[in-house]
Amino acid sequence: MTGTPIELHVLADSTGDTAARVARATAAQYAGWDVRIIRHPRLSSAESVEGVLSRLDPSRIRTVVFSTIVEESLRHLVVARCEERRIPHADLLDSAVTAMQQATGADPERVVRPVGVGEDYFKRIHAMEFAVANDDGQLHNSIHEADIVLIGVSRSGKTPLSMYLGYLGYRTANIPIVAGIAPPPQLFEVERWKIVGLTIDPERLQAIRARRVQTLGSRANRDGYSELGRIFHELDEVAALQRRLGCPVIDTTALALEEAAGRVIEIIEHRKDTATA
Repeated sequence: MTGTPIELHVLADSTGDTAARVARATAAQYAGWDVRIIRHPRLSSAESVEGVLSRLDPSRIRTVVFSTIVEESLRHLVVARCEERRIPHADLLDSAVTAMQQATGADPERVVRPVGVGEDYFKRIHAMEFAVANDDGQLHNSIHEADIVLIGVSRSGKTPLSMYLGYLGYRTANIPIVAGIAPPPQLFEVERWKIVGLTIDPERLQAIRARRVQTLGSRANRDGYSELGRIFHELDEVAALQRRLGCPVIDTTALALEEAAGRVIEIIEHRKDTATA
């Protein structure tokens, strides 16, 4: 960790979910720091706001305030107190509301309302259900319904990546490729732009599989599942199939889940645009 801890205080007149998500995204950019997010929801009066801010002590610990308070007088109070005490402060709604004001020519209502379910909520739920139903080659839906099809050897990161892509709203099927066993024929019927291959460093894969064997017991390695020689053979066979399908390949060895998902989405969107142009 770098330096002393940082307390990131989230002030909101509703649940604080929006500000908390932004706080987590911001903290992720400072992975080497000890960032502690503290939520203060449902602040509806000057007294409640003053009570929270009076307890903050920037001389004792580094402090930042994020707020999503919409009521005008309370917003000004947060700004004024933070400036007085020299606490860095971000009003997360200010620039967004100002942009809407400029576009509409109308003042915001400044009424606290629950944000509710976004229009993409049910799409994401369906995509997550699709990823679960079509995990590890178990194709319970037509593969043509998939937005993305991941292929790779066992333990190359297909399942967590497909679940995360589902969370983002992409219906994802993942198909393990096993040496010596023909892939499912459906794989050759799906639009090629939907397919993305995964690969991984052989020694890294061996370490992952060795842990898996340890968990399942020694019998799990009877077919050489975690033997380096077999792993090299598997990766070569899968690479040949990926070349045959003409699909791009992502090396997941050193990629965080979010970064891998971002690359998959970028590739798929580009290939889709090219294929449908």
